[in-house]
Amino acid sequence: MKMTRVSGAAFAVALLAGCAQPMGSSQMAPGTAMTDPMVGGAAMYPTQTIVQNAVNSKDHTTLVAAVKAAGLVDTLSGPGPFTVFAPTNEAFALLPAGTVDTLLKPENKATLSKILTYHVVAGTMDSKALMAAITQGGGRATLTTVEGEPLTATMGGPGSIVLTDAKGGMATVTIADVYQSNGVIHVIDHVLMP
Repeated sequence: MKMTRVSGAAFAVALLAGCAQPMGSSQMAPGTAMTDPMVGGAAMYPTQTIVQNAVNSKDHTTLVAAVKAAGLVDTLSGPGPFTVFAPTNEAFALLPAGTVDTLLKPENKATLSKILTYHVVAGTMDSKALMAAITQGGGRATLTTVEGEPLTATMGGPGSIVLTDAKGGMATVTIADVYQSNGVIHVIDHVLMP
């Protein structure tokens, strides 16, 4: 499946948000009366942008800091839509010691931007759309990220989606379908690497 490429700055809109919908649970589309569940101790509202919601999630403070360090904040209120695979603080903590601190340094802004944009695809792909693409692809779907390199999505079990990055690393979607006014977020348990 080929996704349209968008600017790295626009991608970050998606990354800022925390996510809060367990896989397999139902969720109304953006703009409905229903609000998203809590994420990182904060309410997520489908009528707000990813940026408006993300800054309140205590589970995504590292991601928000990374988006700021990459200089992507100013573009994160765009209309999208975006599908964002948002790693939690715990996911960043699994990286080798010192990695996050090194990436947050000004001289590593380009590398950080590349990693962050690798977590976003253009368009809205909720869990049903992802599972349909996996089925149509004979058990795997190739998603083109905003960064340009592919992610491979497969089923990790009933109702479970697993992403494999360009280096063979894997992340599982732990919370799916957190709708925002400019896209959908899926929380993941590992940082993906291009």
